[in-house]
Amino acid sequence: MAESRSTIMVVDDNIINLLVAEEALSEEYDVIIAESGKKALGLLRTIKPTLILLDIFMPELDGYEVIKILKSTPSTRDIPVIFLTSLDGQGNELVGLRKGAVDYIAKPFSVPLLLQRIKLHIDLYNHTNHLEMLVAEKTRVIKELQSAIMQTITELIERRDGSTGGHVVRTQLFVEAMLNAVDKEPELREELGDMDLGMAVEATQLHDVGKIGIPDSILIKPGRLTDEEYAMMKMHVAIGEEAIHKATVMTGEMDFFQYAAICIAYHHEKWDGTGYPRKIKGREIPLLGRVMAIADVYDALVSSRPYKRPFTHNQSISIIANGANQHFDPNLVSILLRIEDEFSRISRSVSE
Repeated sequence: MAESRSTIMVVDDNIINLLVAEEALSEEYDVIIAESGKKALGLLRTIKPTLILLDIFMPELDGYEVIKILKSTPSTRDIPVIFLTSLDGQGNELVGLRKGAVDYIAKPFSVPLLLQRIKLHIDLYNHTNHLEMLVAEKTRVIKELQSAIMQTITELIERRDGSTGGHVVRTQLFVEAMLNAVDKEPELREELGDMDLGMAVEATQLHDVGKIGIPDSILIKPGRLTDEEYAMMKMHVAIGEEAIHKATVMTGEMDFFQYAAICIAYHHEKWDGTGYPRKIKGREIPLLGRVMAIADVYDALVSSRPYKRPFTHNQSISIIANGANQHFDPNLVSILLRIEDEFSRISRSVSE
C-alpha cells in the first residue's frame, strides 16, 4: 500500500510566491494554496493540512492575526506553522515564535532548505502524535486496570453483606443517569461546576469500601441491629474516609479520590440533617453525595438482603418520593421521578 502524502497549505498574497512554493512542494506533498489569511481560514473549516506555510505581511489579516486564530481554535491549534517572511532581525522571529510558529524561512527561499525544514517539522509532528497516542493508550489500559481492581475489591465487600456485587455497577449507572439529568437542570447545573462526570461516576464504586472493617457478625446479621451494632456499622464511613485519605497521600491523586471521598462521606447524610456522620443538611451536603444517597437507597430497596425481601420498583420510588425534604433533596427526587423508567431498566439489566 502506497504511503499517504502529507498536505501542505501555503498562504501568501503574492501569486508568484504561491506558484513557486506549489511547484517546489508538489512532487512530495499535496499542496493547497490560499492567497489571503481569510481564505485560508475558510478552507481550514473543512480540511486539516499537516503543516502550514504562512506569510506575515498580507492585507486584511496578516500572518500574526491568522496564527492567533489558528492557535485559539481546537481543530487547528496543533497544526505546525512555519512563517515565510522577508523580514530581517531576531526580534521579528521572536514575535512569531511566541505566537506559536515552529520556524521561520526567509524569502526568497532555497527550495532544498524549504523541503528539509518541512520534512523536519512533519517528522517531529508525527513523532509527537505517535508518542501522544502511545501515552493515551497506556493511560487507557491503566485506567481500565484500576477500575477492574477497584470493582473487584468493592464487589467482594458487597458479597460480605449478602449482595452478589451487582450493587456496585447498578449504583454507578444510577448516579450517571442522575448526573446527566442534573446537567440539564438550570437550577442544579451550577452545583456541578467543573465536575468531571465520568470520573465522579467511576469513584462511586468506592462508596462502601469502609465495610471491609466491619465484623461479619454485624455486616451479615439477618435480624435488627442493636444500638451498639448500628453504631459500629456507621463506622464504615470513617474507615472508608481514612482509607481514601491514605490513598491520596500515597499516590498524590487528588481529583479521583476527592470524588470518592465525597461518595463515602456524604451518602448517608440526609436533607433534613438527621443523617450521619456529620449531620449536615440541605445544600451543605455536596451534590454528588446527595445523588449517591438516592442511588444507594433505591438499590437497597429493590435488592434482596439477609434481613429483607426486595421491594418492587414502584414501591421503592414511592418510598423515596415520600422521603423528599426529609431524607432526600426534593429537586433530585423530582428528577428521579422523571427518569424512573431508566432506573427500572438498569435494575432489571444488571441482576443480582
